[in-house]
Amino acid sequence: MALAAPLAPVGGQAQQEPQKALESSGSPFNLDAVRTLLARGDAAAASGNLAEARKLYDQARDACRRLLGFYRDLSGSFRGLDARIPREMDQKGREALETMAQANLRLAAVFRRQNQPEVAVPLLVEVVKVMTPANPEGRKAYQSLVEIGFATTPYTAGAAATAGN
Repeated sequence: MALAAPLAPVGGQAQQEPQKALESSGSPFNLDAVRTLLARGDAAAASGNLAEARKLYDQARDACRRLLGFYRDLSGSFRGLDARIPREMDQKGREALETMAQANLRLAAVFRRQNQPEVAVPLLVEVVKVMTPANPEGRKAYQSLVEIGFATTPYTAGAAATAGN
């Protein structure tokens, strides 16, 4: 009986600590950590250090891709067993997708500043594909494609929604 006492959680906190550890902004399994990478990339781009900005935006994209895969896997594993978990994972997946779109837009802007618009095209097309032109990120990506000459027809259907904001 003496051996069981040290294993018992104190006040229920022992069960929550692993979750809290992953919720810190230093954890790579956290969207806040990805947003921190984006902010650091923004600071590097603003100071003219485009190589560092590119590296940080790439890291943010990679982290988002990993998170998306994990969220999808968990969502699929629990589908039909407990609806709460797929709902949570799907919501987190949508947030990760939006964050990845922001990273793509920023990385594409770096490539444009480096006079490499051809490298920006796949990133911008991916944003339009995943966010759709109905979304501000999708419209911004498509507008960038028009500006660099990849597309020629301007998309104006979303302009009214943007003007109202």
